[in-house]
Amino acid sequence: MRNHTVVTTFILLGLTEDPQLKILLFVFLLITYLLSVTGNLIIITLTLVDPHLKTPMYFFLQNFSFLEISFTSACIPRFMHSLSSGDRTITYNACAIQLFFLDLFGVAEFLLLATMSYDRYVAICKPLHYMTIMSSKVCKTMVICCWMTAFIMILSLLILVFNLEFCDSNVIDHFGCDVPPMLKISCSDTGLIEQMIIVCAVLTFVITLACVVLSYIYIIKTILKFPSVQQRKKAFSTCSSHMIVVSITYSSCIFIYLKPAKEEVEINKGVSVLISSISPMLNPFIYTLRNKQVKQAFNDTLRKIAFFSKKYT
Repeated sequence: MRNHTVVTTFILLGLTEDPQLKILLFVFLLITYLLSVTGNLIIITLTLVDPHLKTPMYFFLQNFSFLEISFTSACIPRFMHSLSSGDRTITYNACAIQLFFLDLFGVAEFLLLATMSYDRYVAICKPLHYMTIMSSKVCKTMVICCWMTAFIMILSLLILVFNLEFCDSNVIDHFGCDVPPMLKISCSDTGLIEQMIIVCAVLTFVITLACVVLSYIYIIKTILKFPSVQQRKKAFSTCSSHMIVVSITYSSCIFIYLKPAKEEVEINKGVSVLISSISPMLNPFIYTLRNKQVKQAFNDTLRKIAFFSKKYT
């Protein structure tokens, strides 16, 4: 913080002042958070221990599950603490850390979804060269690039955000630290930051969405050329889970930005809670319920656990 910045703590308004609604919201967030962490940890464990899941697709899924746990953990536990204790204050440094990790995990998630769509493109359109193109080294490099690109994109933006002066108010109209509500309470010139937000949003959202759409255009064209209906169904099934997750993630963001400004604050907060809690919880179920290999790996792991428990009891 600069010396002339007078704010050392922020107050997060949250979603509601109703005590009963706070209890319901806390229970809802606790259940979804536990399910989210448990489900994604199961996927990470299965992709690490099961030899049948040692493919590029499941390597990316493993990293995506890690991102989902990290993203929801960056905001939901802090919000639950606020609901249970009534303490709505957050220090300047804690707010900076939360904002950094939320943006880092959020941008990295979009980049990884685009990478996963490219993986499906290679698997469907270039099956004979799949293992050569998507080698272990290439996959690791792509994941590292997702993280590094996300880090570079948000670093300069957040440096500018936390050089702002917050001298008029320290009340953030949100349940967590987020850039737009922080700009509203700043008494500095936010023009440059707002332009950078637009640039980052275009680079992150539009370009990754274009990559996803382009990949699936080629995928659909290739699948429609398959002579057998069974082949087409099998090919679509390998992409269906990813397509559902992509639809949920991108439609949520589109909903936030494409609506009247007067509805912005309240709806954004509600949708943000759903994105932070429901989406990470749904993804493990989407991938397990629609993927025979993951279900088989899960059943095999349960059998092994049952076998060893019987053996040593």
